[in-house]
Amino acid sequence: MGEPGGVVVAAPAGSVAGTGELFQLLRDGQARTRAELAASTGLARSTVAARVDALLACGLVGHAGEATSTGGRPPTRFRFDPGVRVVLGADLGATHARLAVTDLAGSVLAEVNEDLDIGLGPDVVLGRVVTLARDLLAPWDSKLLAGIGVGLPGPVEHSSGRPVNPPIMPGWDGFDVPARLTAELGAPTLVDNDVNVMALGEHFAHWPGTEHLMLVKVATGIGSGIISDGALRRGAQGAAGDLGHVAVPGGGDVPCRCGNTGCLEAIASGAALAAALRARGHDTRSSRDVVALARSGSVEAVQLVRAAGRDIGEVLSTAVSLLNPSVIVIGGALAAAGEHLLAGVREVVYRRSLPLATQHLRIVPSRSGERAGVIGAAVMVVERVLSPTQVDELVAAAR
Repeated sequence: MGEPGGVVVAAPAGSVAGTGELFQLLRDGQARTRAELAASTGLARSTVAARVDALLACGLVGHAGEATSTGGRPPTRFRFDPGVRVVLGADLGATHARLAVTDLAGSVLAEVNEDLDIGLGPDVVLGRVVTLARDLLAPWDSKLLAGIGVGLPGPVEHSSGRPVNPPIMPGWDGFDVPARLTAELGAPTLVDNDVNVMALGEHFAHWPGTEHLMLVKVATGIGSGIISDGALRRGAQGAAGDLGHVAVPGGGDVPCRCGNTGCLEAIASGAALAAALRARGHDTRSSRDVVALARSGSVEAVQLVRAAGRDIGEVLSTAVSLLNPSVIVIGGALAAAGEHLLAGVREVVYRRSLPLATQHLRIVPSRSGERAGVIGAAVMVVERVLSPTQVDELVAAAR
């Protein structure tokens, strides 16, 4: 049966049933003996031995020395080998492309970043992504590429990987991104909204034990990724977390690119602040320019960034009452303005949300920074590739 984004899942003929489930215990990187695995799972030692041998044969697990002997021959330990395959992550924003090669543990092995206008259309943008990817992947055998993950700055139907009416991506609507990249690079491709993959990356790298987290990206646009009960929530059509097009109290008639007025993105995004500062005589064209001006000590820039934080807080206070996250991570280019933005967000959220919802709530800057998107894009693939079903399929292919 086919799965989203070109990954094929089939019932593996002649596989050692349950090997994929056993492998999940080893994904933490801790070395274990067959006896320890048998004790953890309750399985017979002969069953564990057969499954470990299958994992050794396909390369996902390697020898990790010997444990202390309790009498007789010292038992061998086994550990997950994340370097057996690599993954390509691509984070495409409104004005940039960042690509990274990671191992199966999500560790970045190589990366590249360059300015790239998403408005140039899928043929130009994906053509450039393919060129960058081939250069980045050159040190590795093409057969080692397990999959490709992509984040796009617009709504995405995750099941197909196709953008859906993206407001800042002319020519992308319905474009089959997975088919194009899979054909060019020879590996299955998964695609999601850029903020969703940022949330995955931040959660994976810095908050793995946090069950309820929101990541808010404030850059050219504004959006959020929602982690609830430890899993990413995309909503019925993949539109969950679209904070940027929520009407803000006091937003008035400010036009938004979505066609409505008074949207959060229209008054508090990096693009909106850059335009407001240009109107006051400053040469600001992007979120980075706004950040640079604020960091240089411009009172006007600092005041606008702080006000943007308060506007974002107005919308987030409702989200906090609805979703009750324990952590809100503020990321994106405008977050580089530092405490000015966060202070505005905290000021309103802690004042407007229910005390029970904010009792233990932390509002913090992104720790992954610009890497959050590529790490998340890679993690999206890793989670698919290392799922029990996919591991069983890999085991079957190696037999």
